[in-house]
Formats: sequence, structure tokens, C-alpha cells
Amino acid sequence: MVKGMYHYIREAWKKPKENLGELWRQRLIKWRRSKVVERVEKPTRLDKARALGYKAKPGFVIARIRIKRGGRKRPKPKGGRRSKRQTIRKTLKMNYQWVAEQRVARKFPNLEVLNSYWLAKDGMHYFYEVILVDTSRPEILADKKISWIASKKNKRRVFRGLTSAARKSRGLRKKGKRAIKVRPSLRAWKRKGK
Repeated sequence: MVKGMYHYIREAWKKPKENLGELWRQRLIKWRRSKVVERVEKPTRLDKARALGYKAKPGFVIARIRIKRGGRKRPKPKGGRRSKRQTIRKTLKMNYQWVAEQRVARKFPNLEVLNSYWLAKDGMHYFYEVILVDTSRPEILADKKISWIASKKNKRRVFRGLTSAARKSRGLRKKGKRAIKVRPSLRAWKRKGK
């Protein structure tokens, strides 16, 4: 069986530091110096982007984002509070990929987030690439495989936790007994599910 190009790209990205070598180091240096959210011409991980629904046609946009690692500790409230309202959240309840998707969506308000994938991490940052779709383009509306994203019920889907990374963060990959406190919603269970 002949192995295709995507197979080798996928294999290279399993251990990028070893397989990409100096190119990997140069990319990280370049990405650290670039803008926090930057539009890119082509996906860095073509295999992953294609698997998540990307097509090289008008209406699809790729944006790279840099996001700070570490906790999101809140300052302690100065005024009097009852103990329940005095919480200092040390860790973020959302996963960083979902946060990255939301930040990119705010930067491109006319586009809809389709999906995203991990690029890299260093001592201070995570890097992700987010696939966005322009729902007003006729090329998107005519394509049966992607036209679903243009419907009203998918508007601002990233902020409603409907992307893949968001659903994972919400605990919706589990079913049955393991997912009792995540359905119908975390709010319904007074945030006991997370």
C-alpha cells in the first residue's frame, strides 16, 4: 500500500521537536515575535486542517493565536464577603483551546469558528491555529458539506460552547453514568460537574 503525503505530515507532527529540528526552533522564535492573533495564508498542519473541515477555497480563513500558559488566579476581594463568594479561582475552567477560539472570534467578528488545532507550546505560551468560515460567501453557501454553518442556530457557536474543543471542555464526550452532572448543563447542576 502506497502511503500518501498526509500520512508523512501526520507522522512528522507526532514528535515535531525531533522530526522538524531546526525548522521547529526557527518557527517558535518567529511566532513569539509576531502578533498575538495573526492571519496566515496556509495551514501549518495541512493534514489536521483538512481532517477538521478546511478546504483551500474562498471563504476559509486560518488564524494563528498565541496564548499565555499558567493559571488564571483572581485577586482576593478587598471588601467583606461571605465565604462562598470569596473564592480565588486558581485554574481556568475552560480549556486553553476554547479560550483561543473565542479570542480569534472576537478579532474576526464577521467569521464563524469551525474548528482549531494545537500547533506548539514553549515555556510561556501555547500556539493554536483556528479555522474560520465566512458564512456570507456564495462558495460556502453552495457547498453542501459546509453550508450548515451559515444557519442561524450556528451563529456565534464558539461562545455557546458548540465547537469540538468547547464540547470536550464541557465534558460532553462522556455519556451515561460518568456524565450525570454535565447534562443538561453545568448551570443546572450548580457547577458541580467541573
